[in-house]
Amino acid sequence: MNDRLPVAATERPAPVVLRAHFASALPELAIPWQAQRWPALRLLWLDDGLAEALGWSPAWLRSPAGVALLGGQSLPPGARPVAQRYAGHQFGAWVPELGDGRALLLGEAELRDRGVVRTVDVALKGSGPTPLARGGDGRAVLGPMLREALVSAAMHALGIPTTRTLAVLATGETVWRDGVPRPGALLVRVAASHLRVGSLQWAAAQQDPALLRRLWWWAVQRHDPALAQTAPAAAGPAPDADRVQAWLQAVGVRQARLVAQWMAVGFIHGVMNTDNMTLSGETIDYGPCAFMEAFEAATVYSSIDLGGRYAWGNQPRIAQWNLARLAEAVLPLLHPEPDRAVAAATAAVQAFGPAYQRAWRAVMRAKLGLAGPAQPLASGPWDGLHGAGADADDAWAAQDDALIAAWLQALQAQQADWTLVHRRLADLAEACAAGVPWPTAAAQTLGPLLAQPEGLHDWLARWQARLALDGRPWAERAVALRSANPLVIARNLRVEEALHAAEQGDLGPAQALLAALTQPFAARSDDDPFVQPAPRAWAQRYVTFCGT
Repeated sequence: MNDRLPVAATERPAPVVLRAHFASALPELAIPWQAQRWPALRLLWLDDGLAEALGWSPAWLRSPAGVALLGGQSLPPGARPVAQRYAGHQFGAWVPELGDGRALLLGEAELRDRGVVRTVDVALKGSGPTPLARGGDGRAVLGPMLREALVSAAMHALGIPTTRTLAVLATGETVWRDGVPRPGALLVRVAASHLRVGSLQWAAAQQDPALLRRLWWWAVQRHDPALAQTAPAAAGPAPDADRVQAWLQAVGVRQARLVAQWMAVGFIHGVMNTDNMTLSGETIDYGPCAFMEAFEAATVYSSIDLGGRYAWGNQPRIAQWNLARLAEAVLPLLHPEPDRAVAAATAAVQAFGPAYQRAWRAVMRAKLGLAGPAQPLASGPWDGLHGAGADADDAWAAQDDALIAAWLQALQAQQADWTLVHRRLADLAEACAAGVPWPTAAAQTLGPLLAQPEGLHDWLARWQARLALDGRPWAERAVALRSANPLVIARNLRVEEALHAAEQGDLGPAQALLAALTQPFAARSDDDPFVQPAPRAWAQRYVTFCGT
């Protein structure tokens, strides 16, 4: 193991505190390690708002001492950086030992968000090889780190649960990827935790029931504190069975809602292996991710996803598959009798389907401007995921599910941009509110996006009839549709342009893109470069890479 690094200087305006709770509680999953020493660390990106929420001075973080801390070169007293162990299924194949090959959990910090204080992880990515590197060089390059910074910022602005990027630093090293020299970089990530489905899988594979239970209980206390307050069964062979099953269902609901949000904005994660699915319900690991433009349910961008396993339309099914692997890992905690344990696990996994369908209906109702029975129109994209009706079907559920399915089927032949076609529904509603006849309004707003406008006529008639059912005025519906449908996403071409410029030393395009991404629902002109999809020929050739 590399030598202990020096403690940071005390010039910081307020103490930076990093606890070692995970490292202390679960040493079996935590390998003590230190970040690589870098020749010339330089701060390229800092999220000032996130730093302030952590109680860390952005001005101090830009100082030499702050940069040294962000780069893992100089840490506060009490910090015990570790590489976390986990296993996982990668493209469906079991890999018993994965873990942080080029990442380090620096420790836990307190984050203040809208008056609520919660514990978060602060971790490095690209911090040098660890004992889990599996032959890799442990480095990261600027392009993939900046991609994660930009896309995670976009997801946060959209209101989608995500890990966040506190900082990106240049390391001063040249890193070779595919025979090409690239500028080395390091990312500082803040996450609700780094516990993954693969974390429980690794613990289960050790055949140590006590370790498995300790890790499960750690996850419950971190992410489901209300469940942690419930009492276990008073007696019997499986006192934790009810709580484990309830926890599995809670993880499933979080994942169902997260994937519904991904689907709603056209996000394709690209590598939904079990080691990339968090127990917290946050999006993590943005390696080969991208956003769908022209609608096609089978859209996939990742260079390594040759079979389309993680295509846009497959993401809900894969999330349930991953939940089944989590359920398998905790079978010993459900019941000592295998049949009863499997029955309890199966019930939890099967609950994912209805949970996802309710979440998908909720987000698509918002995107299509539909109100449920005796419910107001959504004032944002995710209103229906929480509160009244979020956990049950209603009288209009079946017909709305059919309408949503028919919308996807109708769009399949249109080659319409997924983001813009929904935003144009707001323009259609606004035109109708202004007295423009329905057929004219539809032709003017949606027509330019469609390959075969007449192919949408039947669906639009069904939509119009459904709108009459909840009876909201056009003007009110137009406002709701604008609040639910973003105009700006992390367009693939704009992201690639920003990454290319940054590798040439120009961060201007990335800064301009970030400014647009933080205001995804704001009005912009039709010819705004952050609104327009890529040329069709470019989009059809676009491929993403993991960057490892």
